[in-house]
Amino acid sequence: MKITDVEAIHCRVPDVAEIADGTLDVLIVKIHTDSGLTGLGEVTSQSYVCKAIFEAPRSAQRRHGLATILKGEDPRDVERLWQKMYYETNRFGRRGAAIHAMSGADIALWDLKGKIEGKPLFDLFGGAERKTVRAYASLLFGETTAETSRLGKEAAALGLTAVKFGWGPFGKDPQHDLEQVRAAREAIGEHRELMVDAGHAWDWQTALERAKLIEPYDILWLEEPLSQDDRRGYSELCKRSPVPIAGGEGDVTHWDFEDLIERGIHVVQPDVAFCGGLTVARKVSEMAAAAGRRCVPHCFSTGINLAASLHWMASLRHGDLVEYCLRPSPLMRKLVANLPPLVDGRVIVPDGPGLGIELDEEILEKYRVRE
Repeated sequence: MKITDVEAIHCRVPDVAEIADGTLDVLIVKIHTDSGLTGLGEVTSQSYVCKAIFEAPRSAQRRHGLATILKGEDPRDVERLWQKMYYETNRFGRRGAAIHAMSGADIALWDLKGKIEGKPLFDLFGGAERKTVRAYASLLFGETTAETSRLGKEAAALGLTAVKFGWGPFGKDPQHDLEQVRAAREAIGEHRELMVDAGHAWDWQTALERAKLIEPYDILWLEEPLSQDDRRGYSELCKRSPVPIAGGEGDVTHWDFEDLIERGIHVVQPDVAFCGGLTVARKVSEMAAAAGRRCVPHCFSTGINLAASLHWMASLRHGDLVEYCLRPSPLMRKLVANLPPLVDGRVIVPDGPGLGIELDEEILEKYRVRE
């Protein structure tokens, strides 16, 4: 069996707001084979840039585009192909957009492998520990505490047992931050878990002060309070914070996560459509488990990312939590025709071959960017 074509399809809603929302613009990857089977993947990054990384023609050694690298290859040896993509993009890659693009190819290759073997991905990963995964709502803070309260109550009404608020107006003023967290806690009740995403707002000293400020509201974790590059800051914060610190959605390759774990991060958050794909994410969760840390996927884009994250979490002994995006974008809600449903606060893991999902081709074409 050989790969015959690699498509990088850019989808974008008409109005892309400058907010922390990965559901507005996405790169879909289709890997075709001479058997007629096609693998699906997704890239959550700068889609124009990553599309070019796929479509760049053959060049000198270690300068090739991903489509050139993959065409003619047997898709079944996924981890070998990850290493080949990594090596053959070395001169412009190793980190950044090249790894983001590789993520989509890697997910599509795993999807293909599952379809070839007639198995869901969780079986390829050693079997399912569970058939559903507990979901946490992922929401942006409202512009007002009243709006935050409304969103929290809506999430609770869906049966979700955990809710994360982040970004928006949060991080600028300590009193306003406290009021926002209080509104969120009161809205969801004391028996649900509450997480806060600070969106890289502070230095480590300020983050420590804010962690102490919001600690009384029983915060499960404080997410990305520092710049993603402030590794020394994380080292200082993680050993002092009264609230567990989470991070890693912007990190790529297992080497980045190895460093983050060594810095003391309590919860690591790879995004399978960004970090290097399922190959990297699975390795990171093994590293986290060995270090006694929690691994929870970042997942805020489309149903492809969600399905991949579900299979990964379903295969882990301690993987019973996944981020569930509630944004109304059609790329999140409609692009995957059989979007994994939320039932009583849990998401059903697809059990069909590979990812177990299908795209709505009409939605794909409606939002496809034409050059």
